[in-house]
Amino acid sequence: MFPLLQPGDEVLVNPRAYQQTQPVPGDIVVAQHPAQADLQIIKRVAEVGDDGRFHLKGDNPDPTQSSDVVVPRALILGRVTSRFG
Repeated sequence: MFPLLQPGDEVLVNPRAYQQTQPVPGDIVVAQHPAQADLQIIKRVAEVGDDGRFHLKGDNPDPTQSSDVVVPRALILGRVTSRFG
């Protein structure tokens, strides 16, 4: 899979996307990094755990640049709706 976003791309985020629904696998979301509160990340939802946590995965095929994270729902800030390159 090739990365959807490239360095320098800008994105439009809907911060209200998940007020009534949950993220689903395939959604691209902006989330607060679980270990660095001042860092926001853009990842694809890979799966939703039974415990309500979300496995977020990067699209970059290079594993050194595509770190996966697991976050609770509270750290998901919105859904990416558009990109501008």
